Amino acid sequence: MQGLNGKTALVTGASSGIGQAIAIRLAQEGCNVAINYRKDLEGAQKTQAAAQTAIGQVEPGATLLLQGDVAKEADILRLFATTVERFGCIDILINNAGIQSEKPSHEIATDDFDRVLAVNLRGSYLCAREAIKHWLGQNRPGVIINISSVHEVIPRPLYLSYSISKGGLENLTKTLALEYADRGIRVNAIAPGATATAINADWTDDPQKRAVVESHIPMKRAGTSDEMAAGVAFLVSDEAAYITGQTLFIDGGLTLYADFREPWSA
Repeated sequence: MQGLNGKTALVTGASSGIGQAIAIRLAQEGCNVAINYRKDLEGAQKTQAAAQTAIGQVEPGATLLLQGDVAKEADILRLFATTVERFGCIDILINNAGIQSEKPSHEIATDDFDRVLAVNLRGSYLCAREAIKHWLGQNRPGVIINISSVHEVIPRPLYLSYSISKGGLENLTKTLALEYADRGIRVNAIAPGATATAINADWTDDPQKRAVVESHIPMKRAGTSDEMAAGVAFLVSDEAAYITGQTLFIDGGLTLYADFREPWSA
């Protein structure tokens, strides 16, 4: 992808799944990558090792491991300060860290509800705020990618707080994009559909459950983390320089309402 070599990217929640794939792909594209994790140090180290291999380095040079919880403002400030201290600047922010909680909506504990919103939405905003302040302070352009979900538009019973957080990310993306477009700051999102990652092992490793999930996808298969990372690599590159305020759905056609492939009503 054009324009990525030598750029610095901060990827939150990069110890596994889509975040891990994004960090590795951006390293392949020539970016310095700050790899954030909350608890999974081993996973983050695997991300770092794969990123270093991708760029042909054995010793960590263009990568940085950063422990921090994006639900905590003090941790976010430290993530940004440490990344800038190491690499001199941040060019790209990937808001990937996210959690979910399964519970009937009338049984959700307030603390559980608040925790999901604090990580998925408030944390993304605070990271975006710090990135924008950094770019405005240095009078430089920048790119933010929010990792949303098809559930920013598809209701998801039993996952109310998650769905709300992703719906909020859609508006966060659009509002920031509009507000800072004339300052050289682009803000976009990707919305993954069903993706085969470790966090989804409950259905990816069960043939019957997987068949049910994939029956609702027009392409009849789940996506991969690498496919999500490819979409991100495009959106942060100079090849997407005229794209802002958009959500790219990478979902195998899931948001096309697969149940309507055959007409069943007038």
